[in-house]
Amino acid sequence: KHSVPMLSLGNAFDENDLINFEKKILNFLNEDKNFNIIYSAEPKIDGISASLTYKNGKFITGLSRGDGKEGEDITENLKTIKGIPLKLDIVNLPELLEIRGEVFINHEDFKKLNKERQDKGLTIFANPRNCAAGSLRQLDSKVTAQRPLRIFCYAPGQIIGSTFNSQSQFLEYLNIYQEYSIIVLWQF
Repeated sequence: KHSVPMLSLGNAFDENDLINFEKKILNFLNEDKNFNIIYSAEPKIDGISASLTYKNGKFITGLSRGDGKEGEDITENLKTIKGIPLKLDIVNLPELLEIRGEVFINHEDFKKLNKERQDKGLTIFANPRNCAAGSLRQLDSKVTAQRPLRIFCYAPGQIIGSTFNSQSQFLEYLNIYQEYSIIVLWQF
């Protein structure tokens, strides 16, 4: 079970979607249009949501989103993803830190993987999202390790021993802006 529900994310495709989103926020906060809202915008990655839990800096559990309340234990398969550290080297580390992210395969890696499979006479995958999902559900983590999986971390889950005042503060704490947004996202 997830300690904090893992809800699905919303997205915006145009200016009207953003305007309507802000109207909903202002209505929820019972504020007028002059209220100053600071946004933290990130790309929406089409992959499989995962939750990474660290206790005293050590990666102990990884869950899929599942139904949002309960997911599958995919710890061993997540450990094979190079972008997921098994031990965090962060100053002032909380006792318990849960990080939410999206596991995906970028298009270039997906094409290469399918070409290799085709050359070996194996069935090719239909799309990167399904390939990522199937890779995380493998019973043998050695199979998962052979897939070019990446992760984009975007949100906190449960945190014990520290507090963050904003999404931006949390991402800066984890160096997500520098490590993921600049390096990984420009590879699409």
